[in-house]
Amino acid sequence: MFKKLELKDNESIKEIIKQAFSTEIDIDGGWGYDKNNATVVKYSNNSEKLQLEFTFAMMRATLEMTLTQPKENRYGAINVKELKREYFDEEKIEKVIYEVSGMKESDYNHFIQEYKDGFGKDSFDINKHFEDRKKATLKREVVHFFKV
Repeated sequence: MFKKLELKDNESIKEIIKQAFSTEIDIDGGWGYDKNNATVVKYSNNSEKLQLEFTFAMMRATLEMTLTQPKENRYGAINVKELKREYFDEEKIEKVIYEVSGMKESDYNHFIQEYKDGFGKDSFDINKHFEDRKKATLKREVVHFFKV
């Protein structure tokens, strides 16, 4: 469903992130789909490392699910949650599994409008609204490899 991102010759992951999100994060390497293309996160302490990894995971998900998709296939309300982490000491590699969730932008826009129009009205079934939102949400597990 979502294509893996690829770096072309002479492309820098840091520069792509800067162009796409108008921000700079101290990273290098690849997109982190496997050990050979691990993302290198530069950090000064463990909490900064975890924050940078999470930020990068969110950016990669946004690129995969929105910025590289045609308008009709774009996802919004993207969230990332860490599920599991493994360390490979001999290779200085971390494997992090995230749950990435989101819903089609068109569905998301519909639910936002429905909520705005219905909130506070007796006819608005808020439980059904949130159940429908839950059903419309795509959840996927993704793997990120980080070199530390």
